Amino acid sequence: MSLPKPAMRGLLAKRLRFHLPIAFGLSLIAAAAFKFTVTEPRKQAYADFYKHYDSTKEFNAMREAGVFESVRPTGK
Repeated sequence: MSLPKPAMRGLLAKRLRFHLPIAFGLSLIAAAAFKFTVTEPRKQAYADFYKHYDSTKEFNAMREAGVFESVRPTGK
């Protein structure tokens, strides 16, 4: 009783036909999961932040704190 010969001819194509659609499907699922769990909440957080952000108020607060060298605080 001898062992059967391994099927080597066309082995790569056979395995790719099986594994390539699986890999492609899993990558699409991973990309969609990342989009809806990471990027969409991040975009919403930025939109909420800038909805009420006042850059002039922030500039005046930094000026009064002495952050800028070119702009003196109003008390000096």
